[in-house]
Amino acid sequence: MDEIKSQECNLAGQPNVPTSSTKAPTTEISGNVVIRKPAKVIFSSDETKPKSKLEQPWKKNLLERVEASARKMQQKVIDKDNMKKELEKKSEKKLPKDNLAKEWFNTESTTLKTRAYLLDKLLPTLVPGMEKMLMQLEKKKILTDDDFPTKFDPINYLGEYLMRNNPYYIKDPEMSGYQRVMRDVTEDLKVHVPDTICNRVSKMKENVKQKREQREYINTIKVKVAIMRKQALQEQFDEWILDPRGMIPTVVIQNVLHEFFQKPEFELESHCKQLNITDSMESGLNKMEFSEYISSHIADLKSDIFEELLKHLCHCADEFREVIKSDIKRQMFADLFLYCDHGKVGILDRQRTLALLETFYDRITRKHKHLLRNPRQWPFVEFEEIDLLEFWGDMDNQKHIYEDFDKVLLGMNALLSEKHESKNQNQLSENQQKHDEQKKSTPPPSPPEEQKETTAEQGPQRISTAEQELYEEPEIKQENVPESIIEQEKSGTEQGSRRSSMIEQEPQRESIAEHGAYTESERGQEPQRGSDSEQGTRRESVTEQGTRREGSTTGQSQRKGSTTGQGPRKASDSEYGSHRESIIEEPHTEEQGPYGETIPEQEDVDSTSQSREVRISKTSAESEYIEIPSQEKKSWELIHEEELSKELQEPIPTSSKTNISGSDSAPSDIRKDIQKDKSCEPKSQKIEGKSWSGGFFACDWRKKYAKFEDEDQANLIYDNSKFTDLHSIIRNIQFYKEIKDRSAFNGVSFNLFQFVQVLETFVGEDAPLSVSESLTSFFKSSYAETKEEKMSALEQVRQNAFQIRRGLLLEALFQKWDSDGSGFLDLNEVDELLYTYKDGMEKESMKKAKLHIQFPKSHHGHEVKLSSKQFQKYIELVVSELRGNEDQVLESVVEFLMNSLKRSHIEGLRNCARRKWLHQIQHAAETSGVSVEPVYTETFKALTQDAETHGNKKISAHISLLEENELLPDRGSVLLRNVACTLDDAPFVLNRVLYRDMEGISFTVVDEGKPIHVPQVQYHGNIVFWNNSRSKNDRNGSLLALPLHDAYMRIFGVLAVDTLRDPHKINIFVPHEIRFYQGVANVFSTAYHYVHSREHILHIVITGLGWLYNVTSNIISITTYFVEPSPDQDSDYVLRNMMVTGQLGLTEIHTNPPTTFRKSCVFRDFLFKCTDSSEVVLDSIYGETHIVIPLRERTGEALGALDVNIGRTRMLLYQEYKDLQKMMKVIQAACYEILGECSGEIKKNIILEMEKVGEVQRAGIIFFRIMLQELQACLQLLSSMDFVTLLLYDHNTQIESTSSEDSKSMELKANINLVHDILKGVILFFHPELESSSDLEDWDKDKLYVNRYLVESICSFDPTASHVKVNLQLINKYIKDHSRIEVWKFGNTVIELLYHWIHICLALMQLSKKLNKAIVPPLPSKSDSSRYAKMPGEPLPEK
Repeated sequence: MDEIKSQECNLAGQPNVPTSSTKAPTTEISGNVVIRKPAKVIFSSDETKPKSKLEQPWKKNLLERVEASARKMQQKVIDKDNMKKELEKKSEKKLPKDNLAKEWFNTESTTLKTRAYLLDKLLPTLVPGMEKMLMQLEKKKILTDDDFPTKFDPINYLGEYLMRNNPYYIKDPEMSGYQRVMRDVTEDLKVHVPDTICNRVSKMKENVKQKREQREYINTIKVKVAIMRKQALQEQFDEWILDPRGMIPTVVIQNVLHEFFQKPEFELESHCKQLNITDSMESGLNKMEFSEYISSHIADLKSDIFEELLKHLCHCADEFREVIKSDIKRQMFADLFLYCDHGKVGILDRQRTLALLETFYDRITRKHKHLLRNPRQWPFVEFEEIDLLEFWGDMDNQKHIYEDFDKVLLGMNALLSEKHESKNQNQLSENQQKHDEQKKSTPPPSPPEEQKETTAEQGPQRISTAEQELYEEPEIKQENVPESIIEQEKSGTEQGSRRSSMIEQEPQRESIAEHGAYTESERGQEPQRGSDSEQGTRRESVTEQGTRREGSTTGQSQRKGSTTGQGPRKASDSEYGSHRESIIEEPHTEEQGPYGETIPEQEDVDSTSQSREVRISKTSAESEYIEIPSQEKKSWELIHEEELSKELQEPIPTSSKTNISGSDSAPSDIRKDIQKDKSCEPKSQKIEGKSWSGGFFACDWRKKYAKFEDEDQANLIYDNSKFTDLHSIIRNIQFYKEIKDRSAFNGVSFNLFQFVQVLETFVGEDAPLSVSESLTSFFKSSYAETKEEKMSALEQVRQNAFQIRRGLLLEALFQKWDSDGSGFLDLNEVDELLYTYKDGMEKESMKKAKLHIQFPKSHHGHEVKLSSKQFQKYIELVVSELRGNEDQVLESVVEFLMNSLKRSHIEGLRNCARRKWLHQIQHAAETSGVSVEPVYTETFKALTQDAETHGNKKISAHISLLEENELLPDRGSVLLRNVACTLDDAPFVLNRVLYRDMEGISFTVVDEGKPIHVPQVQYHGNIVFWNNSRSKNDRNGSLLALPLHDAYMRIFGVLAVDTLRDPHKINIFVPHEIRFYQGVANVFSTAYHYVHSREHILHIVITGLGWLYNVTSNIISITTYFVEPSPDQDSDYVLRNMMVTGQLGLTEIHTNPPTTFRKSCVFRDFLFKCTDSSEVVLDSIYGETHIVIPLRERTGEALGALDVNIGRTRMLLYQEYKDLQKMMKVIQAACYEILGECSGEIKKNIILEMEKVGEVQRAGIIFFRIMLQELQACLQLLSSMDFVTLLLYDHNTQIESTSSEDSKSMELKANINLVHDILKGVILFFHPELESSSDLEDWDKDKLYVNRYLVESICSFDPTASHVKVNLQLINKYIKDHSRIEVWKFGNTVIELLYHWIHICLALMQLSKKLNKAIVPPLPSKSDSSRYAKMPGEPLPEK
């Protein structure tokens, strides 16, 4: 084609932005077209691996021959050396060594080099020559007869000898013993000559020797360390609870190591790859296997990391006990479900279940009531079941999920503040006393004896006084309450939570002063083996419970008549304090039953005791009640955790503690030995008296209890010979079903898993097993269904089974009919075949059915196309109009249509292959981690495979999406941008732009909404050839352009396929290929919008979390998970960790979201509990409490979950707990709306003017819009008197009441300022002209604006409207000084609603001002490791 104009080239040459980072927003131009805002997208196709060239055969043979020859030569050299060594050994035996030659060895540096040279070159020949010469002299007696003339010349003889024995010419000369020793000396001497080969070789050998010795030493140390580690691990094995075989399941230990390796501070993520976690509980490890298995994975760990591992193992051993305890409860509740399910229908009534929980909660003793969770509150009650005004305006702290939680926490805070004050006063008095001592020369007179005692006991007595003041009034109010009930609260509360301090407490804990003094016992104890000084475990808290209970028993033993000589019982570290015994066999209580009240025994108080001592003994019970928060993970409130730890570490004398407690205590060192011995005791193999069976409900429930109706109905169809032709299709449907085993929430009934989860949430993790047993007994005796309810349940199950069976049959029939995978059927073709049913006798009835269904509109005279859902609905209506049993009629119609459709075997195979390729496109979307690039890849892969397999063609393809043309509007209001293409065409096609004024058929496809096939592009004249280098003679091929429709049948892009790269001359597309490509376009559209819907949900969650973090402070982190199909076809679904929001509200979005498998979540199974049941789960791990909340699809199944980590606290304050509920309600409503719009189930709801801008912008504000609608609906429900009460807050009233106390006066003044500022902020939204007037500061004039018109204006106000002009800085000035806690404490519903309304309006206005900058898609690009995001409009810190 002609060269593209310069303007278009410049636009196309702009920087590329990956698809996942900026998804294009959409805006509507007409009813049938959807365009996007300008976006710069790039598709990174997978590069095909080049085929490796085959090696030449001759080269391979040559290499083999050369290698064989080299081996032979090497072997010859080795044999020769060996032969030489053997000959030397034989010669040594004949001639012994002469050690006289060793005298030549001398390492003197001055002669070393010369000596070495002579010994090497000359002396080995010269010395034997001299010896020979001397022997000749003796033989000829030349030395004896001096006068005897001789012709013998010694010099000549020696010279001749040297010449005859020249070593360079004589091979292998025989050597004497002297020469052999001289050779050895020479070799030893050469080593010492510097800068020689021998010297360097010697040094290398020495280094090698040293390193070898070092390695041997290190290996020896490693062996010793490994043995010691194995011994430590074998000792740690006793901490674990074992199955009946005496083993620990292998998967548990693998999870322990996986959790440890995942800790970022150790940087051991690479070790996780070596862990092949099993998904079965059958294999186990005994003691030896336990130590060997762990040692094999930690051989290279340092000692300090190994110590941390031992601590981690101890923690996990305790966690595993809690997991087993929870599993026992779940097994108990599962059996209860089967018992209550009399009709075996698999469901129980939800409302009846919740009603029985409320009854049980009301009847249970107060001793254990605070351990349970209130079934009248969320999460037991859904958001939709709570009155709107109550949900947003109720601030009653008594409605918390835990009874009196805020009261206890506030009491603890008051106690801390008083301790601070007393500590400061004590320090001031000590400083003053020292100052006085320095002034006076003589010492002051000694104080009286009583004053000395007071001084000695000042520390603990100071705390005792503070508690007396704190609980003096409650004690008076409970004068008539039997003391045994107060004791019940003490004993029950002490069992309260497993989240206690890890260090064991002393048995003497009965005094009121213990609350401030038990830190001494913490420092005095021996730490548990492998877990010293660690917090948050449950094992030590068990011992604390036992010892505290023993202390109260000992203190009352004489009054009760029990054995006085009984000391503290020996508590086992493994027992959970025997909760069942604490319920039934407490020494100071007599219970009538699990729900009855106790009958107290009268206590005889010594008449001679002083009144102060009586007060302390009476208040001790309540002091134990308040001790629970300080022992549950050191605090129930994270803000004061450090203050608590500092305060509770003050040293307190043992004597003073003994005096106050009034009981004898052992010396400190003896107590340490006792605690040390207890820590070394092996763990009990029972949990509250119950043995572990070795099984896991979480692993076995699918085999034993799970019932999947679709599988049952599919098996019934397989057994029916009438539908033989559909069996293979149904098997494929079941095989391609991505995510299984998730329960759908319906608000009416519970299935087994939901029932078990609700009961487990109600009981909690702190209650003993006896409470679960009592709950089970209560349900068995109380749960009853009437005959009508049983019949109704059976009918519901039958209808559900029929719907599933009908759906399977009709889907299989649709797929058989649509053999080419186009995704649609022609309505006329369907009617033509249906009307022949029973020879046309039912034709009129079928025509009536068409009157009750709204078919999709046909455009420009096109035929009406039915999708799979529309086809099923049409057949269902037809069946309902026919006479007879509905089940039989359906089977008859399906059988008739099935037999009427004749498909060849080749068509069946082609259909099967194409269904697989289409499924892979959708599967890529569901497993992409919210990225559209895998969808592009699988789409082109499906097109290419089908063309090669069924068309014998080589194709090219690209996808173009509509965008709004902002840069060059004169060339058309919209443009088409190529966002993805096949790999070969990327340099020419990718990111190119097509305008309306350019050639091409793509805009014709957009306008007409139907595919266009050009058989020969070279003769068309209106085709754009992106590759300008292609010659005109090489432009032979076909082109097929298909429109991309969304759920509303609006066109948002074009899919183009061509055969320009195909070498065949005839390469046109045949009809079955065109129909399949239409199916590819349809599936791509579904997958594309699936990814975008998940992206919008993430955007909504980020916005909601930003709002929540602005009003709360005690949330540690929130992790967002999405449910995805498992990579393994046979395994369960997985969770993808999409993003993590930290304590500052900063969200880190992962580029490649980590995958979480069920088999690696033995200790974090609360994530899969939530997604399995679609219910809220409250659980804890390693001392941190988690609230896991499901994100539900419109069908009720969980599409993801939010894991809210609230740290080492039992629960959030009620205000923060309510704000969490508000956020989740709005997020869930926004998810329903987004999912409904993407699937076409609901129409798009445009409320605010800003929502018309685009999809991305709308996803960023939909959270605020829904919350704004909720607040407006609440304000409409208020009465006029609710507003009138606010007008009574006047400064004049405050002046008249100055006679009151200062604190009350200040509180009243603060409330008046709050009311005035909130109302002024609201008034400024509708009367901005008042900002420059003094009337705004006149309260009497401000009152006039508070009328019924104000509420009407609030409810119809659009803060994003273009005509709204408001001074945001002035409004923010009025409300910025009022915190969320201040508004909550004020406790007025109107102020609460208006406070939230103002903040939401301000947020929306700020977003509307910086529209394109504030709201961006939250996902990171592929080039980033991660991306950080906050609530839209807020600045981000630099990475």
